[in-house]
Amino acid sequence: MSTANGIVARYHRSLVVHVALALALDLVRFVALAFRSHGSLAAENLFLRKQLAYYLERQVKPRRADTPTRLTLVLLGRFVDWQLLLTLVQPDTFLRWHRRGYRLFWRWKSRARGRPPISVDLQRLIASMAIANRTWGEERIAAELRLKLGTTVSPRTVRRYMPRRGPSRGGSQSPSWRTFLRNHASEVLACDFFVAVTAGFRRVYVFVVLDITTRRIVHWNVTRHPTAEWTVQQFLNCITSDEAYRFLIHDHDAIYAPAVDSALTSMHVRVVTTPVRVPQANAFCERVIGTVRRECLDWVIPLNERHLRRILAEWVNHYNDQRPHSALGPGVPAEPLTGKVLLTGHDVSHGYRVAVRSVLGGLHHEYRLEPLAA
Repeated sequence: MSTANGIVARYHRSLVVHVALALALDLVRFVALAFRSHGSLAAENLFLRKQLAYYLERQVKPRRADTPTRLTLVLLGRFVDWQLLLTLVQPDTFLRWHRRGYRLFWRWKSRARGRPPISVDLQRLIASMAIANRTWGEERIAAELRLKLGTTVSPRTVRRYMPRRGPSRGGSQSPSWRTFLRNHASEVLACDFFVAVTAGFRRVYVFVVLDITTRRIVHWNVTRHPTAEWTVQQFLNCITSDEAYRFLIHDHDAIYAPAVDSALTSMHVRVVTTPVRVPQANAFCERVIGTVRRECLDWVIPLNERHLRRILAEWVNHYNDQRPHSALGPGVPAEPLTGKVLLTGHDVSHGYRVAVRSVLGGLHHEYRLEPLAA
């Protein structure tokens, strides 16, 4: 389909060029005739009329007029009494040409102009970011440009210069849970387990604890044999007296034994258990797990538990320190960024260049501005 569209586009471009050149040539001839004497033009007119009379007498069928000829006749018809001179086609045909040209003229004059295009350099930067980061959508790229490079571009404009994406996925949440989380977000942690599979088909369990307010991954760890005692130790490592967390959300997994809830209660943390088979109730943590898979684990094959730990350590640092989140404004969990970026519209700040650092061997890239060398 794309090949056929390309052939059609090239044909239309060549047709437009052919018509424009033919009209330009006719215009040059018309201007040249303006400098000739009246007697010379009258003699040439009579000479051509005599030849045309023989042409009509023999009833030779003329070839079909092309587009440049039609346009030329319509334009010249504004200066002469064309009804007396017309012999090539019927008058109705000539009027139809005129109406068609009028429609084309107003279609061109009434075309939608839209916003001015962004610079070519910015178009190339958006395309390179989309190609280099296959898991990023238009909102992520727009957030990166605004937050890191100070370039303000709407996600709709970004989408115009990147490959097509599938429809975004979203979920619904219970109003009661939404109200609870909004009122207590600064005091709520959410946690969950998910499974990663190594190259040897061994299951490794990944434990994640998320701060709902900042979207920061407070703690994570991996193990092949999760137990209640191991889970309690993870909470002891991440919940300290310096933090003001009062609630922790987890599901009905058997790993959260009564001993786990008792240990959390002793740390003055109230356990909020989600309803059975309602993952939306722990939507923030489920979203983070989905992000880990889409942006990291779906693109690598951990060789073993140690390799998985090294991969997640690098990705979590990128997630907490550099990855923009639309819910934060956009912003990153580890605010504030070093050196607040000045917004400069569609152009990169003068005197700076875009520096790029790869993450996970080029699966992701981190962008920042750095001064040009003097």
